[in-house]
Amino acid sequence: MTAILSRSASALALALALAFPAAHADVPAPVNPTYPGTIVLNVDATNLSQQIFRMRMSIPVKPGPLTLLYPQWLPANHGPNGPITQLAGLKFTANGKPVEWTRDPVQVFAFHVTVPEGATTLEAEYQYLSPLDASQGRNTMTDDILGVQWISTTLYPAGYVARGVTVQANLKLPTGWQYATALETENRQGDDIRFKPSDLETLVDSPLFAGRYYKQFDLDPGAKVPVRLNVFADTPESLEAKPEQIEPHRKLVQQAYKLFGSHHYDHYDFLFALSDEFGGIGREHHQSSENGVKPGYFTDWSKSEAGRDLLPHEYTHSWDGKFRRPAGQNVPNFNVPLQNELLYVYEGQTQYWGNVLAARSGLVSIAGARDALAATAARYDSVAGRNWRALQDTVNDPIMNARRPLGWANWQRSEDYYSEGQLIWLDVDTRLREMSNDKRSLNDFARAFYSMNDGSHLPAFYTFEDVVATLNKIQPYDWASFLRSKLDGHGPGAPLDGLARAGWKLVYTDTPTDLIKGADDRNKVTDLSYSLGFTVAADGAIRGLIWDGVAFRAGLAANSSIVAVNNRVYKPELLKKAITEAKDGKPIQLLVKKGNVLRTVSLDYRGGLRYPRLERIPGTKDRLEAIFSALK
Repeated sequence: MTAILSRSASALALALALAFPAAHADVPAPVNPTYPGTIVLNVDATNLSQQIFRMRMSIPVKPGPLTLLYPQWLPANHGPNGPITQLAGLKFTANGKPVEWTRDPVQVFAFHVTVPEGATTLEAEYQYLSPLDASQGRNTMTDDILGVQWISTTLYPAGYVARGVTVQANLKLPTGWQYATALETENRQGDDIRFKPSDLETLVDSPLFAGRYYKQFDLDPGAKVPVRLNVFADTPESLEAKPEQIEPHRKLVQQAYKLFGSHHYDHYDFLFALSDEFGGIGREHHQSSENGVKPGYFTDWSKSEAGRDLLPHEYTHSWDGKFRRPAGQNVPNFNVPLQNELLYVYEGQTQYWGNVLAARSGLVSIAGARDALAATAARYDSVAGRNWRALQDTVNDPIMNARRPLGWANWQRSEDYYSEGQLIWLDVDTRLREMSNDKRSLNDFARAFYSMNDGSHLPAFYTFEDVVATLNKIQPYDWASFLRSKLDGHGPGAPLDGLARAGWKLVYTDTPTDLIKGADDRNKVTDLSYSLGFTVAADGAIRGLIWDGVAFRAGLAANSSIVAVNNRVYKPELLKKAITEAKDGKPIQLLVKKGNVLRTVSLDYRGGLRYPRLERIPGTKDRLEAIFSALK
């Protein structure tokens, strides 16, 4: 009996050992203020044909256990989205001999090593594999442009605060290429660049663009604090900007200074890529921003107005999001979770100011700014998901979904704190103006909230209570209850009180605004969201279907495509014509393909084409004009 029990106990022990791995080394918490010594990071970015960044890192160490981290929680991405699957070929050596590593089984961005006796430096070699197509992620290297995001190319020791880890970075570029970055250059010899040592947080916050074709524009000539627009492109022709195109970018700088009454950088560098291949991006940093759009920003200037709020948005982040940061973003390093509860300020108010500054600078016309606001208002007025999911909950989307495509975005909701947040801040602005007889506005909040510590780089963190207190100093009101009602409430309908108080209302006509027409042409789609309840691509693929809209009720989904309209092969013009003729009772018959199945769908709709725009409310004050007009 004893032998049987012994064998049973052994079997149980074996089963448990197989089910639960041996205890792993703990990942040290970031409690130490500084790491001893300077880490040297070498990045070779010359392998353009295979899009591979090669890294060598020298880390001062002492013998014993050491944990190295790959950054997981990415600032400005708002989630644990570090591209660890693109990290490859990791090898460590000390004193010329291999040092084995093991990945932490729970915190998989952590690598445990044991530094051998007598070693004072640990050498690391690894690669960052830039995605080869969009399904793998954003392309950061082409034959003509590359972007070095240091956060993707670095490891760092666990147990230390990021500001206390000193890194000296070096970069090897393709022959003859130029570069731009907020990082301070120590020297350049040929294609080898040596940067001045910096703390890890500053390094990560100072990405670099480089390219074959490059031009820099001074946006604040003669200023002691330079602001530069660094443009990289697939072709030299795309770099040709006329003086009248650069002028509104210069006005953007001056309008931002007048609005915020401060700056929080030694210099500011827009990193701007115009490319069909280099991945599009809009990401904020304290002294720079990463921006990527399609070619034609300058050469097709008359058609690019709809996209010209990108630079104002990212520039605003130097004040809102990088200098003033939500308290939940006060984390010691890049592997401690961020808390996103105030993203409706961080991103929502930035979305508001980005569009306002685009208009005030002349990058976008006032009419164009109104049309953009109409498109935003209509979009959120049709978001069915507002009925079950509050705006406050959408701040969790970067953590939950990491910006992956959604099958039913109109019902599931996404990062709505951006643009629905913009509508809330329009409400705040117009409410301030109304209550003060137009003597005070959100301009006053911006100056009070963001102008502190002029010239300082150190972030100033804030809470919900700080936001409310500042609003109350501008204009006494129950701002806490107001904001909470907007953030925690539900639909139906978007928060459009700010529009009405500004003297405008959302209407629909059968003619698209220039902004909508331009967006459709640029994206090669036909937006029928407010008639049939979907957008359709040039090849007939159905996208962006409105929950409980006309097409939804007919059983369509965004995994189908339109083959024919009323027995004729699909063309956008045919579908628009069918919608117009349906007003007179003619049916809309769609031949729809889903997988290998074809079926005919009848749409019961008589409302004609519907496109959003703003219309003046008679007898009211036009506060949008005042909001969008340049500050004196």
